[in-house]
Amino acid sequence: MPNIQHLLDVFLKSMPLFLKGALLTLELSATSLLIGLVIGLFFAFLSLSKSAVLKAISTFYITIVRGTPLIVQIFVLYFGLTDLIKMSSFMAATLALAFHNGAYISEIFRGAIQSIDHGQYEAAKSLGMNNLLTYKRIILPQAFLRAIPSLGNQFIIALKDSSLAAFISMDELFNIATTQGSNNFDQMTYLVIVAFYYLLMVMILSFLVGKVETKLKKSGAT
Repeated sequence: MPNIQHLLDVFLKSMPLFLKGALLTLELSATSLLIGLVIGLFFAFLSLSKSAVLKAISTFYITIVRGTPLIVQIFVLYFGLTDLIKMSSFMAATLALAFHNGAYISEIFRGAIQSIDHGQYEAAKSLGMNNLLTYKRIILPQAFLRAIPSLGNQFIIALKDSSLAAFISMDELFNIATTQGSNNFDQMTYLVIVAFYYLLMVMILSFLVGKVETKLKKSGAT
């Protein structure tokens, strides 16, 4: 293990480089999660559909994602997509992470929607609302609020999983750490430093999620 003084010196010297990598990591995580939310909501509706075919499509997608390692999914989508369409490693990694997170977000949304009391559907129907209006005005707002704690946990997992984008040559945090460690023959120092950056970001995100949950509990929304 590196001594404290050496660790501090390298930390301060490498800060501009790591901050740049941290911004890219946050950008990658945020973009993939936004797309993943759309994918997740879409497949949640497929899962809740009365159509056996649509349910089967959703089940197949979720099974593939859950049953295969994320790094394999990233490689397959990255090399597969870039063979068909010219795109940056950032875009390929974003789509791969969105594809992965979408499956778990789908299950979160499905559970949240199913937790809404069926009487609310009946009440909306008695008021003359169609299914689209019922979901838009009554079901989805409540389901989203109930899903926030689970979504927060998934966001934290997604942030850490973004480190796998290093394996397709993205200059995010983990790639910077391994590259600098190899160039300076000082792997452990840079690994400890990058661990600190990830820990700091996860702690901030956990704090924000906790604040949102507390606010919702006080307002009686959940």
